[in-house]
Amino acid sequence: MEDFQPLYNYLQLFRSIPVEDWELIKANLELRRVKEGERLLQAGKIAKEMFFVRNGVLRIIKHTENGNDITVFFLKENSFCTFLDSFTNNTPTTESLQAACDTDLIILTKDNLFRLYEKLPYLYQLIGNIVQQALLDKITTRNIFMGQDATARYRNFLLYHQDIALRVSLSDIASYLGITQQSLSRIRKNFFV
Repeated sequence: MEDFQPLYNYLQLFRSIPVEDWELIKANLELRRVKEGERLLQAGKIAKEMFFVRNGVLRIIKHTENGNDITVFFLKENSFCTFLDSFTNNTPTTESLQAACDTDLIILTKDNLFRLYEKLPYLYQLIGNIVQQALLDKITTRNIFMGQDATARYRNFLLYHQDIALRVSLSDIASYLGITQQSLSRIRKNFFV
């Protein structure tokens, strides 16, 4: 799993990265494989790493007052993920981050990333723009599901996220759609009737 190439290819979509700069970036990266269900960051802790999903799916979790976990969002390959406020301002997170299936990550620690920003100032704007676009995409994606009944939400989930639907648990999908797992089972049973 010694391959940082997916991150290089992704960054190259937005800006040409000179080989010597890439060597410097690569020297500051780590690889990590996480198993399904493993928490990368627990609510109340401070984010000290930025993740790039190399392979797999992560889920952002909000904890309810009655102790339930609700899936807020899924992140798949070629996505950066951290809790920005916590990462930049050293504040505790209000959400958690968990592997929704076995996932391979490329990791930049906060210290390493900020050192890279000093040596490669363009990297700050590049990653910032990518993360900002991802936040806008997240809002757009969530808005697709607003005001729809459960069946329409599931239909749209399959339409926009079928690759995720094939890899994560039904309970995570139900949580994301704001319905019970039993309701999702009924919807799935009657989906093609």
